[in-house]
Amino acid sequence: MEISLTYFLQLTVNGIVLGLLYGLIAVGLALIFGVMEIVNFAHGEIVMVGAFAMMFALPLFALGYWPAALVAMLVTGALGLLLYELLLARIERSEFERSILVTLGISMILLYGMQYLFTATPRLVDTNLGFEGFELGDIRITWIRCVAAFAALAAFVALGLILRFTQFGLAMRAIAQNRDAALMIGIKPRQVARNGVMVATALCGLAGAALAPIQSVQPAMGQALIFKAFALTVIGGLGHMGGALVVAIMLGLIESWSAAFTDAVWQEASVFIVMIVIVLVRPEGLFGGKRVRLG
Repeated sequence: MEISLTYFLQLTVNGIVLGLLYGLIAVGLALIFGVMEIVNFAHGEIVMVGAFAMMFALPLFALGYWPAALVAMLVTGALGLLLYELLLARIERSEFERSILVTLGISMILLYGMQYLFTATPRLVDTNLGFEGFELGDIRITWIRCVAAFAALAAFVALGLILRFTQFGLAMRAIAQNRDAALMIGIKPRQVARNGVMVATALCGLAGAALAPIQSVQPAMGQALIFKAFALTVIGGLGHMGGALVVAIMLGLIESWSAAFTDAVWQEASVFIVMIVIVLVRPEGLFGGKRVRLG
């Protein structure tokens, strides 16, 4: 099958945008693992809640993208706080199996609850950006994808600055790297974990807001996303947010490129094939080490 250079570059641009959005989800998952050492299997459903929040907020702001995206982040951040205080705070770091059961239960409640309230019908979301775009040579890029990519990059930069230059972020890094030493200098793990969960779920809200105008919004949209995000964190190294981001962009490119050469089933399976190989060859992940690392 012959592919033109223009078509290949178009696929590459689309893949980078998709990878950045995957990165928002995977980085949040890695952040929660870093501060709590649990895998949040409800992460995909929180992205879905963010997408629905974006959809319902847009008419309130005359289809304004940024105010609606901020509402989505606030809604999911508040949901993360609620879930932490009610459920996640009761899970000890050593109770990995219990964390899986609890977060899977949260996932199913959110999924079927939203399906009961809003049905399983996919919905299309429009914003004030519409579906217009611009051309870079022969490559056409929609404004909605540009804004989504910009939002993701801005979130990554902001998160990196927070983790490196604020007490809020340094406390999370300290807990992730050496919990005992962090406790000795007075860092409160419960407060750090709560803050980490809120930041991670707010990132989910931004991802859901960015995805809402790009793909259809439905209650089941988070199911595929969480397994991909989990695979990305495993490949990058559990708790390594930089690794999760790099691998997420790689996945976006692989998915976009494979769409032109293979069937859709292989497009979806590619990330899990890579995950299996990485787990067998390098169990700690491509960027993992002996300790959990944020940043």
